[in-house]
Amino acid sequence: MSSILIADSGSSKTDWSLIGSNHKTKHFQTPGLNPFFRTEADCLQLLNDELKINPKKESISKIIFYGAGVKTKNEADFVEKILKKHFGVKKVEAHSDMLGAARAAMGDKKGICCILGTGSNSCYYNGKKIMQQNPSLGFIIGDEGSGTYLGKRVLQYFFYNTFDDELREAFRNKYGDDLSDILKKVYKDPLANRYLASFTQFLMEHRGHYMVENIIEDAFIDFHQRHVLKYRESWKHPIHFIGTVAYEFKDIIYSLHEQYGLETGNIMKSPAEGLIKFHKEELEKS
Repeated sequence: MSSILIADSGSSKTDWSLIGSNHKTKHFQTPGLNPFFRTEADCLQLLNDELKINPKKESISKIIFYGAGVKTKNEADFVEKILKKHFGVKKVEAHSDMLGAARAAMGDKKGICCILGTGSNSCYYNGKKIMQQNPSLGFIIGDEGSGTYLGKRVLQYFFYNTFDDELREAFRNKYGDDLSDILKKVYKDPLANRYLASFTQFLMEHRGHYMVENIIEDAFIDFHQRHVLKYRESWKHPIHFIGTVAYEFKDIIYSLHEQYGLETGNIMKSPAEGLIKFHKEELEKS
């Protein structure tokens, strides 16, 4: 009997869900497969080394991949080629992580869906497809409200001497104060976005401090003003969020939405469960 493999891939990690013929699901995790940051050889090596799925044993008939970095047909073709080569499966679909988030959060309902994880993105989804989407400019130019955006603020506050003594000491104890080392990792590391996003942990550990709260709130205001509030449908339908950053700081999202007069929808740490539910329902319909 055949199985279906669903992948939700961000820049930091990929969650794999293997749905068997009995609808029981097995879960796996690997580092992210973002075509912007990895070559074909990198991706194949990662799958060989990290993904503990035996393609022949599991009899996979179809793979549905949702990924950060899958923005055009070229990237979709790139990912599909890699998955076909590794798994030996003919039926492979590669979609944007935005479509995956929308399906996970809303199923067949209308609404605004936002991703706030390592990166950020948003769209208006009509229950079947994405109808409008602001461009995602990546962590150097955009990614407002994301882990990388917050991480940059943490570094700025420390090295520009904006943090008070308490937070400066806490930062120094956790990360040191070697500016040259940090700049090297930011500007030389091919996965600099993940490195920057790692500094959101510092914010999580110091919730309640007014400077920390200001950093998070300012970042979320930037995201809403540049993205959410640009959709006229934001005042007609719920606003849903997917991603660790949204989930960890959801209290600030609720507060902002109260101020803006917006309806808050689902706030999910990961789209995995929602995607499993969506595709199981699709299987039952077919």
